[in-house]
Amino acid sequence: MAQRERRFAAALLAPAFLALLATTTFPLLFLVWTSAFRMDLAMPFTNGYVGLENYKVLLTDERFWSSLLISLVYTGSTVILQVVIGLALALLVMDMKRGQGWFRVIAILPVVLSPAVVGMIWRTFMLAPEFGIIDFLAINAGLGSKNWLGDPLLAMVSVIIIHTWQWTPFAFMVLLASLAALPEDIYEAARLDRATAWQRFQRITLPLLRPAIVMVIIMRTMVALTAFAAIFTVTGGGPGTATEILNLYAYRKSFTELSIGYGSALAVALLIVTILISAVLFAMRRAK
Repeated sequence: MAQRERRFAAALLAPAFLALLATTTFPLLFLVWTSAFRMDLAMPFTNGYVGLENYKVLLTDERFWSSLLISLVYTGSTVILQVVIGLALALLVMDMKRGQGWFRVIAILPVVLSPAVVGMIWRTFMLAPEFGIIDFLAINAGLGSKNWLGDPLLAMVSVIIIHTWQWTPFAFMVLLASLAALPEDIYEAARLDRATAWQRFQRITLPLLRPAIVMVIIMRTMVALTAFAAIFTVTGGGPGTATEILNLYAYRKSFTELSIGYGSALAVALLIVTILISAVLFAMRRAK
């Protein structure tokens, strides 16, 4: 009977396991295999096995290091902003007497939009010079019209704001659910001891929310490192390479410059960076 149950369980798991192999494991192995070849569609006569040569070139590629730095700045900025703003909104909503339901519905709307759609909305309606909402507000505030997507610094700030705007609701909803689950009697005891609001937040709320905050940081970091659609839609990595994150550089190398082997090596490098950062974050979570 037990053997029959194990066979039945294996039969149920087999389709999911095969789908996992087909959609993740095999493509990943093919990516690593491709990175060991020179595959230049523009010059196919030079193609062939090169071993680790693509990775040696990568280590001396200034554009690789620049895109890696941009990826780290982009990821760190967006994750910090999402956690801080999401926590602030969650605390605000917890104190609301009315309208919590409506606020949650409105706040979650950016998350359900496609990143490509979000990029088009911001590029067309928000950041367009003179006609965009942001530029209109800047002009009326006396700051003058700005080339939000043409200036390297403003373009970087813009893509950080766009990613933060879309994904802060995720942090907000997770932290709001965690806040709602905190025991009220601890806060009552703190109030009886005349603890201030800041003391209650610092000594009760933050320590109890730490597991949820760390999980949000880990999840958002992994997603931000592999971001693509919104940046590609808004700036295309420009102006120049000012917003060219590593994911976008790998795409350009593979499908614009047609250097498939080197683009695969860049993608593998991004995978390694993501794994290392995730491992560090998980280790910090376990350590505490």
